[in-house]
This record gives sequence, C-alpha cells and structure tokens, in this order.
Amino acid sequence: MQLDDRTMDDALVNLRKVQGQVAGVIRMIEQGRDCREVVRQTSAASHALERVGFRLVASGLKRCVSEGDVAAGVDADELERMFLSIG
Repeated sequence: MQLDDRTMDDALVNLRKVQGQVAGVIRMIEQGRDCREVVRQTSAASHALERVGFRLVASGLKRCVSEGDVAAGVDADELERMFLSIG
C-alpha cells in the first residue's frame, strides 16, 4: 500500500512524538518515578501509536473507495487484517 505524501509526513511526525514519549517513560522508570505517572505516560504513548495505525489503515480504505482495490493496489482482506491487529 502506497501512502500519499501528506499521510506519510503526518505519520512520521506522530511516530517521532511517540518515540519522544517512550524515551520519557524510560527516563521516568530510571528515575524511579511514581508508578501511576509511568503507567499514565505509557498509556498515552500506546494510544498515540494506535492512532497512527488507524490513520494508516484509514488512508488505505479511502484509496480503496476512491480508486478501487486494483487501481490502489490494496487488498481489502489485508486492510481488514491490519485494522483488526491494531490495539
């Protein structure tokens, strides 16, 4: 599945933010921060990563609808499997 430039750029920006969140969680653990704070930040990073996945699958679905499966090079069954694997 090919991503349009905007979707790819947005995904990369969001993934870099998640990367920063995960680095922050690692620092929190190393510093012995309160468990509740660590869990809250871990949950936030997980949620942000899931949003990226959903946006990528949604982009593929849009292409299927607008261009058709063959023209977009997207397999509907594959999209379903990807969608169900998120979360």
